[in-house]
Amino acid sequence: MTVSDTTPPKPRARGAWISLGALLAAVALAVGVNLLADRFLARARIDLTEQRLYTLSDGTRSVVGNLRDPVTLRLFYSRRLGAAAPLFGAYADRVREMLREYALLSNGKIRLEVLDPEPFSETEDRALALGLQGVPLDNAGEQVYFGVAGTNLLDDERSIAFLQPDRERFLEYDITRLVYELSNPARPVLGVLSSLPLNGDPRVMMRAPGGGQPFQIITQLRQFFTVKDIAADTQAIPADVQVLMVAHAQDLPEAALYAIDQFVLRGGRLLALTDPHSESQAVRPAAGARPNTASSLDRLFAAWGIEAPSDKVVVDQRGAWRVRAGQSDRAGAVDYLAWFSAQGDSLSRADVATGELSQVTFASAGVVRKREGTAIELTPLVTSSAQSALVDVARVREPDPTRLLTEFRPDGGRHVLLARLRGTLATAFPEGPPALPEGTARAADLPAHRAISEGPVNLVVANDADILEDRFWVRTQDFFGQQVATPTSDNGSLVTNLVDTLAGGDNLISLRSRGESLRPFTRVDAMRAEADARYRQTERGLTERLQATERRLRELRQGPGGGAQTVITPEQRAEIDAARAEIVRTRQELRGVQRGLRQGIENLETWLRVINIALVPALITVFAIGLAVLRGRRRAAARG
Repeated sequence: MTVSDTTPPKPRARGAWISLGALLAAVALAVGVNLLADRFLARARIDLTEQRLYTLSDGTRSVVGNLRDPVTLRLFYSRRLGAAAPLFGAYADRVREMLREYALLSNGKIRLEVLDPEPFSETEDRALALGLQGVPLDNAGEQVYFGVAGTNLLDDERSIAFLQPDRERFLEYDITRLVYELSNPARPVLGVLSSLPLNGDPRVMMRAPGGGQPFQIITQLRQFFTVKDIAADTQAIPADVQVLMVAHAQDLPEAALYAIDQFVLRGGRLLALTDPHSESQAVRPAAGARPNTASSLDRLFAAWGIEAPSDKVVVDQRGAWRVRAGQSDRAGAVDYLAWFSAQGDSLSRADVATGELSQVTFASAGVVRKREGTAIELTPLVTSSAQSALVDVARVREPDPTRLLTEFRPDGGRHVLLARLRGTLATAFPEGPPALPEGTARAADLPAHRAISEGPVNLVVANDADILEDRFWVRTQDFFGQQVATPTSDNGSLVTNLVDTLAGGDNLISLRSRGESLRPFTRVDAMRAEADARYRQTERGLTERLQATERRLRELRQGPGGGAQTVITPEQRAEIDAARAEIVRTRQELRGVQRGLRQGIENLETWLRVINIALVPALITVFAIGLAVLRGRRRAAARG
C-alpha cells in the first residue's frame, strides 16, 4: 500500500514567492508611473524657492507663447569653468534650468542645445562666430565660455556674450529680450520730437569748425534704433514709430499735442523729457531765441494724472558738481547744488534700466509726481538723496552757486526725478481733434479719435532734458583727428536702456529684477561685522592709550625745564610699568575678541553641518522606525 505525499508547500517558500511578485509589481508600477509622468506631467514644476527663482513671469510667458517661428537657443558652458570657480558652476545650473523652462513653455517653438566648447574644437569656433566671449582660465591662456546664443529661421543671431553672476537679477529679462528680438528682428523705430539741436546745428558748424555737432546720445541711439525726426507741427505720429521721445519740446501747437495724446492712447510708448530750466538751451543763444528756457506738457499731464511743475528745481548736496565761484568770491570752486549726480540708493536697483548704473547727472531738474486722486501707478527710477530740497527756478536762471550753498537747507525728502508710469489714461482732448490754424489742411490719414486707452499704457517721464546734454555725461577729445567720446556719467546708458525697454513692449517692461540663487550667510556676516566693530573700537582705544602713554613717557624723561632727564625716579618707573601692563591687557582683549569671532562662526558652521549632514538622515530614520513600529502593531492587532 503506497501512501502519496500530500504535504502542502511550506509557508516560508510561499511567502518568498509572494514577496518576489510584490517586488516585481512595485518595479513595474514605478516604471509605469515614470513613463506616464514623462508623457503627461513633463511641464509640472514645483518652485519652492523663497523668491520664485524658477517661475517665469507673465511677461515672459506672453513673449514665448506668441512665438510664430522656431528659435534655437544654445548654451555654451565650459565645464572647466565650473570646476575652477564653483560660483559659476552653481550659476550655470540655474541658467540651464531656466532655459529648459523656456523650452517647455514654448510648445516646441524653442529648441535648446547645451554645448561644452573644448579648446581648439569646432564648438569653440562656433561660439566665437556667434559672438560669445572667451575668458582666460589660467596663465596658459586656455579660454572658457559661458554665454547664450540664439538663432531663428532667417539666420538672425542674438547673443549674451558672457553670463555674469553679478547680473543674475536680470537673467530672465536678458533671455526674454533675446527671444523677443529673434521673433521681431527688425530694428525698432524711435521718433524724436525736440526743440533742441539734437542732430547738430549747421549755423554753428559754419561759424566754428568742429562746433554744432550732433548730441552724442543721438549718435548712440542710432546704433540700436531707427531714429525718425518728428516735426513740431505734425498732426499724427507715424504708424511705424514704436517709441516717441519728446525732449524739451517748447510751445507745441495743439495739433502736435493731440498727436502725442492719441499716440499714447493707441498703445505707443512715450519717453517725455520736460525741463523747468534747460541748461542746454541757455548756453546756445541764437537769433530769435526765447528768453524762456522751460518746457512742459501740462495739458497732457493734467489729463493723465501727472505733475511735472516748472516753477521749482531740485538741489542736492550729495553728488553736487564743483564749479568756479564768482570773481568776487574768494573761494576758487564751490559746490553747485543744482548740478548733481544721482548715485547709490538714488537709482532703483529693481528696474533693468537703472539696476546697473553707477551715476546719472542732472542739471536744474524738476520733480515728477502723480496728481492726488488719480489711479495711475508711479514707479520711481531716479530720486534725489535725503540731502536735497526744492528751490524756486529763478535761483538757477541767474545762478549764484555760493549763495545757493550758503542758504541751502535740506527738507528731508526724496524727490522723484525720473519715473515709470502705468495706467489707463483718458484723452486730454475729449472734444476730439483741435481746430487747425487758418489755411492748414487736416491730414487725410488721421487715425480715428480715441477717448480712452484700451488698456494700461506705459510711459517714462523725467523733468530734466539736460540728461541729454553732452557736457553733463561725456567728454569728447581729439585723437589723431578723430573725435573720441568718453562717458563720465551713465546718462547715455540710461536713455538707451529706457528706449530699449519701451521698444520691447509691455511684456519686457513688466520684467523686474529677480532674486539671486546665491544666498549669502547673513547671520555669519552679521556676526563678523559685529565682532569687527568691537575689534575696531578696542583697537582705536588702544591706539589712543598708546599715544597718551608715549606723551607721558616723553614728559617723564624730560626735566622740569624741558631738557633731557637721565635719571628716572621709582614713581616714574612704576607709572611706566603700569602703562605697559595696560597695553598687554588691551592686546589680550583684542586677541579675545578675534578668538570669540572665530569661535562663534565655527560653532555656527558646525551646527549647519550637523543639520545638513545628520539631521535629515536622522529624521528619515526616525520616520522609517515609526512606520515599522506602526506596521508591527497593525499586524499584531490583525493576528489577535
